Amino acid sequence: MSNAALFQAIREGNSASVLSLLTSDPSLVSAKNDSGVSAVLMSAYSGRQEIRDLLVARGATLEIHDAAAVGNLERAKELVEGNPVMAKAFSPDGFPVVALAAVFGHLAVARYLTEHGADLNASATNGSGYNALTGAVASGHTEIVRWLMESGADPNCRYGAGYSPLLTAAANGHLEIVKLLMTHGADTNATTADGKSALILAAERNHPAVADYLRSLGA
Repeated sequence: MSNAALFQAIREGNSASVLSLLTSDPSLVSAKNDSGVSAVLMSAYSGRQEIRDLLVARGATLEIHDAAAVGNLERAKELVEGNPVMAKAFSPDGFPVVALAAVFGHLAVARYLTEHGADLNASATNGSGYNALTGAVASGHTEIVRWLMESGADPNCRYGAGYSPLLTAAANGHLEIVKLLMTHGADTNATTADGKSALILAAERNHPAVADYLRSLGA
């Protein structure tokens, strides 16, 4: 019951309730849900940074996926040095740990994991198809996208409803990311499962600068 209450409070962003639960039962700080996802990772997924930081400050045990998601490079190094295969690990819900570092904007952790064997193009095993590049693009982390492109990530990987990184960047209006992807060989002719191109998505979602740029390239 306490676990369920904790995860509900995290989803709701109720910091006061989380604090009350932790005060009553300090062991909840490292609680996991039925899928094996920790309270720390769930708070990251939910965008509840205050709760994430509270859990970490209260001494939550960080596994490699947690360390990647919160950007704790010191803990990531400790785990990988103790067991090198951790750099290639996946979270309990199927995301490559390097993708978690990328989606949450932790370049130093993503770089460290890659230097120690993580596959930049590894896709989630949960059917979503997400990888480090798709995560960085979706979250608008330009510098991480640049690093990924320079490090050999595939600009034309597909995931979700037929989306590619370029399609997502165009839909979200991230012009600099669109330019980076195009510079590294992204396919302007790619379309979503329902037939929409990057240009169509940019126009539909009112991103004129992106649309104009794509037209200038003949899209």
